[in-house]
Amino acid sequence: MPKILIVGGGYAGFYTALKLEKWLRNGEAEVTVVDPLPYMTYQPFLPEVAAGSIEPRHAVVALRPHLKSTRVVAAKVTGINHATKSVTITPADGEPWDEDYDIIVVTAGSVSRTFPIPGVADEAIGLKTIEEATAIRDRLLDNFERASTLPAGPERDRLLTTVVVGGGFAGIEIFGELRSFASSLLKYYPQLTLDDTHFHLIEAMGRIMPEVSLKTSHWVLKNLAEHDAIVHLETQLTSAVDGKIELSTGETFESDLIVWTAGVMASPMLRNTDLPIEERGRLRVQADLRVINDDGVVPDAWGAGDVSAVPDITGGGVGGFTVPNAQHAVRQGKQLAKNIVATLRGENPAEYFHKNAGAVASIGLGIGVFQSGNLAVKGLPAWFMHRGYHGLAIPTWERKIRVFANWFLNFLLGRDIVGIIARNEPRAAFEAFASRPKPATATAAPAAAAPVAAAPAAATPATKAAPATRAKKAPAKVPTTAKK
Repeated sequence: MPKILIVGGGYAGFYTALKLEKWLRNGEAEVTVVDPLPYMTYQPFLPEVAAGSIEPRHAVVALRPHLKSTRVVAAKVTGINHATKSVTITPADGEPWDEDYDIIVVTAGSVSRTFPIPGVADEAIGLKTIEEATAIRDRLLDNFERASTLPAGPERDRLLTTVVVGGGFAGIEIFGELRSFASSLLKYYPQLTLDDTHFHLIEAMGRIMPEVSLKTSHWVLKNLAEHDAIVHLETQLTSAVDGKIELSTGETFESDLIVWTAGVMASPMLRNTDLPIEERGRLRVQADLRVINDDGVVPDAWGAGDVSAVPDITGGGVGGFTVPNAQHAVRQGKQLAKNIVATLRGENPAEYFHKNAGAVASIGLGIGVFQSGNLAVKGLPAWFMHRGYHGLAIPTWERKIRVFANWFLNFLLGRDIVGIIARNEPRAAFEAFASRPKPATATAAPAAAAPVAAAPAAATPATKAAPATRAKKAPAKVPTTAKK
């Protein structure tokens, strides 16, 4: 059987494997997905996870239960040699190995794009993974707990100051959700007031949310201002060393929570491949998702999602390419699976064509925006549209049910405000009280240094040395079987 190897289990990779399982005949091909994580993260839900509106595990989809006939390998692909049709797979434990394939699908996704700003790498946190969203939530809740015991002053201000860098969709959503979450927490902390909390968004451009109209973006700015959230437009972050924020405008303040959402870039894994890469570091593909070079199609190589420069033949893309979002990655994965099946059966692949269905965002509990062409919806109706769209878009009915049930319980009971900051160091409590061996005492003086005694008389039964006890034979060691 042909071996299809999918690099990355995100939106595009997960849907490619899911649809290949559906459309391939028995014995038609063997499919393998390689990803260091055993789950796909539904990234549009990360702001709501950070704000306590969605249980973290409900925003991810485990690969193994849903890809029943696909081989899932929890490891990294650290190199692709398409000339020999082999990849280097590096697991978290054990030695790397090379694996052959017949068809490769590159859907390795993207990572946060940062700039060499002092302090960012040490102090900021991104918003690309479920672990980051959970850590943001725990940090915000822990900061409220700590601040509630402090008098007014610089230390309390630092704990209650949140900074988001980047005014795109992800930045505005996490900014609005955290502002809403923080406001809802104040009723539990009578020592604190709304004026004690400070929220700053830093955007280098002169506007926010380029995906919506200028008029809609102005409405969002006005709404944020009404909730005491400050947006710094045409402003750059120049330093974040030790949490001290320095802006290009000269303004300075301190923050204990800095969230970075200022763009993404293709997975750096592509640097270790002989496949063709364009100037922005993305895989070169044509509209039917086959990889191309200057000579045309590269046989048996496909790409989709954020890692690939997919032409937008509708004419609505940025720079002629589809934008890196879930809306495109999901649909590209489905189209890619159809095209692979078609080529296996001697048919021609179809081009990926999808007109943007619009943009929808939540900027806090009960507040949202939706933009499709000239149509703009704001406020509560748009918020329901956001939840309805993404609640139905997350893969598998099992996850849809969990998410909607979570929202319903939050409506009845309110958001859970328990932060588990100790999960970052789960062994700290155990180590603090664990008993340890006492330091070894000084060894006894050598026998040669002891006084010489007279030769003893014949040993009496009381002084006879007891016969040595025979040591029990240790059980034979059973060799462990290496994981395949």
